[in-house]
Amino acid sequence: MENILSRIRSFDYSQKNAVLVPAAALGVGGVLVYWLTSRHKIKTIEMGDGWWGSGERPLKGKEDESIRPFKIETSDKEIEDLHHRLEQARYTPPLEGAAFHYGFNSSYLQKVVAYWRNQFDWRKQVEVLNKYPHFRTTIEGIDIHFIHVKPSYVPHGRAVQPLLMVHGWPGSFYEFYKIIPLLTEPARHSLNEGDVVFEVICPSIPGYGFSEAPHQKGFDSIATARIFHKLMNRLGFKEYYLQGGDWGSHITTNMAQMLPQSVKGLHLNIVFDNKRGLRRMISVMLGAYVPWLVGFTREDVRRMYPFIQKNIYELLRESGYLHIQATKPDTAGCGLNDSPVGLAAYILEKFSTWTDKSFLHKDDGGLESKYSLDELLTNVMIYWVTSSIVSSMRFYKENISKGSLTADARVGVYVPTGIAAFPQELAHTPRTWAKEIFKNLITYSYMPRGGHFAAFEEPKLLAEDIMHFVRKVEQL
Repeated sequence: MENILSRIRSFDYSQKNAVLVPAAALGVGGVLVYWLTSRHKIKTIEMGDGWWGSGERPLKGKEDESIRPFKIETSDKEIEDLHHRLEQARYTPPLEGAAFHYGFNSSYLQKVVAYWRNQFDWRKQVEVLNKYPHFRTTIEGIDIHFIHVKPSYVPHGRAVQPLLMVHGWPGSFYEFYKIIPLLTEPARHSLNEGDVVFEVICPSIPGYGFSEAPHQKGFDSIATARIFHKLMNRLGFKEYYLQGGDWGSHITTNMAQMLPQSVKGLHLNIVFDNKRGLRRMISVMLGAYVPWLVGFTREDVRRMYPFIQKNIYELLRESGYLHIQATKPDTAGCGLNDSPVGLAAYILEKFSTWTDKSFLHKDDGGLESKYSLDELLTNVMIYWVTSSIVSSMRFYKENISKGSLTADARVGVYVPTGIAAFPQELAHTPRTWAKEIFKNLITYSYMPRGGHFAAFEEPKLLAEDIMHFVRKVEQL
């Protein structure tokens, strides 16, 4: 009897093993497969949703998705009010020999204002602005302004690449007016044989220019990225290229992190590198003496060192505005929104030192060596006539105060990426550092000249680099 019971127990035990061992193996195998696949799964930023209109989001009814033609207009009243304010301006005499070291030199400012009052023709510039087709459409409760320029001629069998270009602060969609014809009609401008042709979409960031300002708190670059994806989808595009500088760089990077399947390629003319730590510190220390050991080129060394001067002192000197706008934008914005002279000084000072750091030593800030006063004042007027300086400044508080810049920095960018590194940019990010963020870096170009406002200052150089990048991506 005991022999029979022992056999039964032995049979039960072997039966359990026959079930448990494969189950355990399957479980361990499943965990291993999940671990291996999750390692290669691309982490993305959640798209989410939002409402930025006035009041509560309507519970019923679908949002109006129509795309409406838009035209910039002006009036005698608007121009007369501007002239009156320009005539009433008060100035503080500059310190002797101050040049632009204390900010915008008031002696030169008076010359700019005299031109603005007596020679600048806003009606004519409105016609210039209206030469490209403007539109508005409502997304998440606010009206989004954009220009959409298609090529006038496309060779038979040639694909047109949609390209979304995003500006920053204190710029506008107008920054792209000189580069648009180079991208939409490259053959006419002797840029290439017409093998790469674009249709260009340039939106205004909400709260900038002719895009409605958000009515709710919290509107950051991720919300902007989502809205611009919705805009491109509404225009009928499933895949598209992106390009950006300043805030535009951050917004388009977020777009690539959010919906990588929709982004054919990402081209940037500035890279925001927020990485810190011991490894980065060692890289900086060794880079000055043995650059090859940490992946730096000679050009990286030339642009980055002396490190304390170029990456700490100069950035601190040029970022005072950022601390104000990231904390109490509405306070500083009151005066700027009320005084066109104050607004011009505040904005145009950036077009001086951000274009070339050496312009700090010039009495006129070197402004007219790179731009015309008509170009500079047209950009200022876009802020003035729309009363958008305060809402544009709030974008800093919404992004910086809640740490969204560092949060999304932990998400890699896996779409094909091209970087145009301009020598006068506020800070230089070497290729080896850029590759830590952009995992699929296709092109990295050391541009021969130019600064922060690349499309505005060096449109041909930037257009050539965009085409070079897209050509490589299309050959992948």
